[in-house]
Amino acid sequence: MEHIDHVLIVDDDREIRELVGNYLTKNGLRTTVVADGRQMRAFLDANQVDLIVLDIMMPGDDGLLLCRELRAGKHKKTPVLMLTARNDETDRIIGLEMGADDYLSKPFSARELLARINAVLRRTRMLPPNLVVSESGRLLGFGRWRLDTTARHLLDQDDTLVALSGAEYRLLRVFLDHAQRVLSRDQLLNLTQGRDADLFDRSIDLLVSRLRQRLLDDARDPAYIKTVRSEGYVFTFAVEILPEQP
Repeated sequence: MEHIDHVLIVDDDREIRELVGNYLTKNGLRTTVVADGRQMRAFLDANQVDLIVLDIMMPGDDGLLLCRELRAGKHKKTPVLMLTARNDETDRIIGLEMGADDYLSKPFSARELLARINAVLRRTRMLPPNLVVSESGRLLGFGRWRLDTTARHLLDQDDTLVALSGAEYRLLRVFLDHAQRVLSRDQLLNLTQGRDADLFDRSIDLLVSRLRQRLLDDARDPAYIKTVRSEGYVFTFAVEILPEQP
């Protein structure tokens, strides 16, 4: 039997959740609507879903708290798309930092919401099952460089420190955790966008360029991060776990 994606809509506004639920159902998705965190937890205790649409501004447990809870529990890999009535960049950044996969401000069109849901589901399916970013603290070595994953900075062979932005660090971690494996732009986007509010679509290319500069990697003939035509990027060096320095 063909799989039909199941979307859980969590919103305290009955009109919105019913309108969205009906629209998504008419466009080929299976939908369930609930009004708050209590109902969400009860439903997820007994059911699996493919994506959660989660409103931020709800009485009681708000969407940010619920997103953090989801990311810490058994549904940590379920994509989350957050909604808010406030056009507040702080909410947007916090939501993504909590682990949301995308963000949409109210008022929004149902058509745009559907497009974003389909894009998140498509990116999620493209990821191999074990493609995840390791979070354990350690010192990683590659070529002339070492990455201190606790302090989140680079060290060259002369122990010169190179500071990284949050986005640069996260992209480098993705490459190191999946070294010598071709990653598409969509895969890189999916593995990094929930952690940085400015990282979308082709900006992956700009971030790769910035990271190459940090690694002193010649963009015309890169040694560390190579472009694979029509596929994406590959980190070419083997990575080793180094002993912690005293």
